This record gives sequence, structure tokens and C-alpha cells, in this order.
Amino acid sequence: MVGAAVCRRLASESGVTAVTTSRSDLDLTDRHAVDRYFADSAIDAVIFAAAKVGGIVANNTYPVEFLTDNVSMAVNTISSAYKHQVSRFLFLGSTCVYPRDCAQPIQEQSLLTGTLEKTNEAYAIAKIAGVKLCQYHRCQFGANFTSAMPTNLYGPGDNYHPENSHVLPGLIARFHDAVNRGYESVTIWGTGTPRREFLHVDDLADALVHLLDLKDAPDWVNVGTGRDLSIMELARMVAEVVGFKGKILTDLSRPDGTPIKCSDVSLLTSTGWQAKIELQDGLTSTFQAFLEESDHGKLRAV
Repeated sequence: MVGAAVCRRLASESGVTAVTTSRSDLDLTDRHAVDRYFADSAIDAVIFAAAKVGGIVANNTYPVEFLTDNVSMAVNTISSAYKHQVSRFLFLGSTCVYPRDCAQPIQEQSLLTGTLEKTNEAYAIAKIAGVKLCQYHRCQFGANFTSAMPTNLYGPGDNYHPENSHVLPGLIARFHDAVNRGYESVTIWGTGTPRREFLHVDDLADALVHLLDLKDAPDWVNVGTGRDLSIMELARMVAEVVGFKGKILTDLSRPDGTPIKCSDVSLLTSTGWQAKIELQDGLTSTFQAFLEESDHGKLRAV
């Protein structure tokens, strides 16, 4: 999802060639394969969007893979990029790297100041390792390596798996299925009270290009809207967009995760960038993309 959005954004930049490779062609957990790739490619800058990702259930079910795969991909790519003299490296972390109970909205300096949320601890630890490795390359070698911490993302190309997806695509798929089957109610996980912030992936892509253009970007910077809403409020918005008019119920046996997660984006806005896509507009366009992907057999559900 993120990689495709970055390519769409770079297509509008004159004199820029986006170099991509698929998972089947390059296994980023294979150190030697990554090193050969950088040795054979003339790459000036890297936006590292690769990750093993998922929602609460996936994180809880596969913590070993979420930790080892993400750490391996980060270490291999960052190390090879530096070895082969890549001039700019932008690593994508996540706002889930911040402590579970840190002050809201979350500021960049909250990193490593408290206990992580247990439901995504393995993924967060892996992403922290990548963020710090970029910082250490910057401190030790003077490399222009930085990190971006995007909030919850959504948009074209998202993953709609019924168990492993993130909350927003999961809601789109569930409400759409309910409309098609004529269900009178839809059950959402948890209490519906946790608050989350959502950023359209095209806004993220624009922010990443902006950060690459900065001569002296921060070690790491939050990327988001700075505005949050409850999961129940989000569910009602999605239901309206999809056309579901039934009841929305809650399943208290499912975990809520972090109670509140909203990012402080003042550092990013101070560099001259802010999000442009409103959530209502983003949900509408994302649902249309969902329908098109489904009609053409391209809907991701992994």
C-alpha cells in the first residue's frame, strides 16, 4: 500500500526514477541478497516501506515473525545502503513504537520512555531497532539517514483480511459484507472507546517526498493529522460510506489495544508540511478503491 502510493507520488517528480523490487524477487531478510541488490543498483535514496504488518490479532498470533522478520529487513537494508553509499535513507517506523501510556498527543521525545503496548510489542521493538540504527549511522558516520513515524494508514491497496487486517480496512470489509448479506447488525472488536488517528496513504507519500527534500531532517518525525476519533465514531463513518444502516454492536472479548494514540505533528508542520485529505473524503475514495480492487480480483486479504 505505502510503496504503491510513493510510486504514484514520485511519478509527478521530474527527473526522478522510482526503482522497485517485489518480495518474490528480493528477500529482504536475506543479508547477502540485499547486499548484492545494492551492489548492482545505482540508488541515490531509499524510502524503506517494507514491513510485516497486521492488526492486533496478527501481532498477538505471530510475535516471533513480527520481530525477527522486521528486524532482519531493517538491519540488512540500512547496513547495505550505508555500505554502498546511498546518500539518503528514510526509514518508516510507526507511532506504535511509543510507550502505551505516554502523554497525548505523542511527541517524538517520548520514544523509549515507558512500557510498550503488549498487543504490538514485537512489531514496535523491531521498528525501534530500525529507527535507532538510522540514528546511530547518522551519529557515528554522518549518514543522512532519518525516520518517519506514520500513524494508522489507510487507502488504496490496503489489506482486508478478516482477522489480520488493521481496524479501518477490517471495518470496510465487514460492513460491505453485511450490506451484501442483508445483516441487521455488525459487531466490532473491543469496546469501541479507544481513540485513533488515521492518515491517508497518499498524504503519507507526499510527506515522505517532502522529508527527502529537507537538507537536515530530524532523526525521527511523526507523520499524521494530529486529530483522532473513537473506534465507534470511525465505525459509524464507515457504515455511512458503505451504506450499512443496521446496528453496531461491540465484542468485549476482543482486546482494545492502546486507549489513546494521537500524534503531535508540530515538528513536521514546522518544516512546512501538513496533511490535506480529510477523513470523510479519504474513506469515500478508499471504499471506491475497495470495490474496484474486488471487481478486478486484486483485493488483498493476506
